[in-house]
Amino acid sequence: MHAFDVLGDPVRRRILELLTDGETTAGGLCDVIRREFGISQPAVSQHLKVLRDNGFATVRAEGTRRLYAVDPRPLREVDRWLDNFRRFWTPPLHALATELARGKRERRLREQPPATDDTTDHGRDR
Repeated sequence: MHAFDVLGDPVRRRILELLTDGETTAGGLCDVIRREFGISQPAVSQHLKVLRDNGFATVRAEGTRRLYAVDPRPLREVDRWLDNFRRFWTPPLHALATELARGKRERRLREQPPATDDTTDHGRDR
């Protein structure tokens, strides 16, 4: 299965998002996914199998529990592939960041109280 076929499914993307916080039990993943997507436990298990079989997730046994984690290797491959396309969105994002900074600066300057003239010596007649 191609990486984008794996990542194209919203359930699998959500599972990977949940795994970004670290190892998570299969039961914990299943509870969240069932609640959010309304699918059965066997359906969640099938999604976990797809992620495992395609290298996006690892699993290890700890007693009776199964702990899942992200395997970053296929994600790095996707990132390398996306490098070919970054030029389409990176300059517009930099331009957007510049405009946002310019707008913040202008708002800050408008909101500043007028400067006082501190050059006068009010205590001269002592």
